[in-house]
Amino acid sequence: MKEQVIIKLQQRGVKIDDLVPVLYELQSPYLPNLTYEKCKDNILAVLNKRDIQHAILTGIALDELAEKGLLEEPLLSILRNDDSLYGIDEILALGIGTLYGTIGSTNFGYLDKGKPGIIKKLDTNSGKVNTFLDDLVCAIIAAAASRMAHRHRDSNNG
Repeated sequence: MKEQVIIKLQQRGVKIDDLVPVLYELQSPYLPNLTYEKCKDNILAVLNKRDIQHAILTGIALDELAEKGLLEEPLLSILRNDDSLYGIDEILALGIGTLYGTIGSTNFGYLDKGKPGIIKKLDTNSGKVNTFLDDLVCAIIAAAASRMAHRHRDSNNG
């Protein structure tokens, strides 16, 4: 299923390589020997988790349904306009972050607020509904950062 998720992300304009620089910038101050390859490996490891795959597929499906006008009002307008008081997109994404502890949630909040790199591009992509996708990308990066932090701490306390 991981391959299906990666294909779905690509169909929505997100390549795994788009996430790597954001993760690198987030973690490089804390991990002195960090490489883009290690970042990519951690993103792919996060995408191995079934719960994360399900959240991504669900969020993308809702974005696509809204794009096609296949949801009832008022939900259709809420998703098409990425209404600032609609928080279900963040709740779904936070679920991903919490799989890696509270640091996953704080990383998510930081990325969602700052919107670096691909996240900003998704958030401002007119013509597409990315209400869920921008938050899901934040969550994938946040989870990968948290995974890296936990592994780094474990290896240093071994």
